[in-house]
Amino acid sequence: MFWICNGASGPVRMRVSRRAPGTNFHSPGYARMLRHSRIIGSMLLELTVENYAVIDRLRVRFHAGLNLLTGETGSGKSIVVDALGLLLGGRATADMIRSGEERAHIGGIFDVRGSAAIRSVLEPAGLEPEDGELLIEREVLAGGKSRAFVANRPATVALLRELAPHLGDIHGQHDQQLLFSHDSQREMLDVFSGAQELLDEVGQAHRHWRVVDLELAEIERGEQEKLRMLDLWQFQRREIESVRLQQGEDVALENERRVLQNLGRIMETAGAAYAALYDSPESAVALTKLAAKKLEELARIDPALAVVREILKPAEIALNDASYDLRDYLARLEPNPGRLEELESRLAGIEKLKRKYGSTIDEILTFLEQVTRDIEAVENAGERVVALRRDQSKLAERYQALARKLTDRRTEAARKLEKHVERELAALAMERARFKIVIQPATLSESGLDSVEFLISPNLGEEPRPLDKVASGGEISRIALALKTCLSAPTRRGGPLRTMVFDEVDAGIGGGVAEGVGRRLKKLAAASQVLCVTHLAQIACFADHHYLVQKRGLKGRTIATVEELDGIARTREIGRMLSGEKITSEALKHAERLIELSSA
Repeated sequence: MFWICNGASGPVRMRVSRRAPGTNFHSPGYARMLRHSRIIGSMLLELTVENYAVIDRLRVRFHAGLNLLTGETGSGKSIVVDALGLLLGGRATADMIRSGEERAHIGGIFDVRGSAAIRSVLEPAGLEPEDGELLIEREVLAGGKSRAFVANRPATVALLRELAPHLGDIHGQHDQQLLFSHDSQREMLDVFSGAQELLDEVGQAHRHWRVVDLELAEIERGEQEKLRMLDLWQFQRREIESVRLQQGEDVALENERRVLQNLGRIMETAGAAYAALYDSPESAVALTKLAAKKLEELARIDPALAVVREILKPAEIALNDASYDLRDYLARLEPNPGRLEELESRLAGIEKLKRKYGSTIDEILTFLEQVTRDIEAVENAGERVVALRRDQSKLAERYQALARKLTDRRTEAARKLEKHVERELAALAMERARFKIVIQPATLSESGLDSVEFLISPNLGEEPRPLDKVASGGEISRIALALKTCLSAPTRRGGPLRTMVFDEVDAGIGGGVAEGVGRRLKKLAAASQVLCVTHLAQIACFADHHYLVQKRGLKGRTIATVEELDGIARTREIGRMLSGEKITSEALKHAERLIELSSA
């Protein structure tokens, strides 16, 4: 595995960290690691950052399990988290761009092989992952505008935000993507309760009920207007039906009228053609017969001309057939002033209908079908309304019964989740916190009858209030961790999982509490990919993969670098976190002991 960091104008540097063989990015060992990690939704594989804040060029490959970022205060650890936030649709500003550069670029590769939800978002946009991996990119331009790319194609930030809930969930001091949303809180409670099947039934019942409601409202809203229109529709139907139109008859009638209007000219010209073909001494038939007779005489002298005589026979037959057909046509021609008058009258009636109902007979007949349907709808509206109201009542009863059942399930699950979360919070230095889930009636929807809100009382004696009103950034991170730990219990595994990011989840804690946070992060990472920024050695020792973020000067510029630590390097970093800038032998021994205990 390697990282790419570059100075302001210096060459690219590559650092290769020590890691076990068989875990190359596309190797069978890496695939086995994914399977063993139980990642069945999506996972961040790689993050690239260019010209962002103090980062020049950076490429980081993440893994399944618990990925921890450590470093001195101000080293840029949270910048990595912020960059990931941009990929998930975060707001972009020009001050994100590294000084002296024209644009910043963020790229991320996600493994989405197990996520049908992501495919359902991509397919309407005509996008698809490549070999199960999805590339997302974001560019921030000097003017403050940004561009997004998904699967190497331009995309909107709105699409990134639509993908975000399926890709990552960032919980940090300044970025709470989902925790404050009442809809998300309701979804978390439903996940905990295992009510997805019941929720689907409620949604389906609501959609069916809504369809009937809309049809009934449409009938009742337009009933008076349609009654006023009924007389007009009936007149239109009678007018069209009285003409007894036949498809294509106007074309046939136009042809017949044209013949009768030009009958004299037709008879004269057709007669001349008949004479030229057959009836005159110099007709084509007579001349052909003469030529045939001459060829027969010549063939008796020179048999080679018999072939020419055979060629002429089809011409004789064709001329005779044409002559007979023309003779029959002339026999049918007869002046008929009465028929011409009938045609003129019929075509005038059709033309009148065309001016009112359509430019062709097909359009007129289509209009007649629509008018007939409108008339039948008005005449049968009473029966349809009765049937719809009966269906409406049945569907409403079914929806209400299912929704009440869902409310009961949520209420029961809420009491259990409250207790679970409070136990987790107690282990995270929030033992006085009281967590409450309020379920109140809400507008009917596909999600049921309930509005769900999470309330917290961080201190003894205070009334529980909404999370964003009373909890600090560090408390919010710990609440998020407690919730995620509860929601990732074995009985609730198997759903689509995302990358979860915790920025400074350890704010305001230490000692044994920090160990509790570490153990819960480790537990959460057993079923998901977890990225966490921490300052505490008691948490860092639980890392499956440990990254060191550093800031240093190069050619008069400050750059941030990231390096994956292993073995001795990791022990030294945890020792630094314990003792400060001067790493003592006691700190190193303590670090070794922490790492050993974290694996127990």
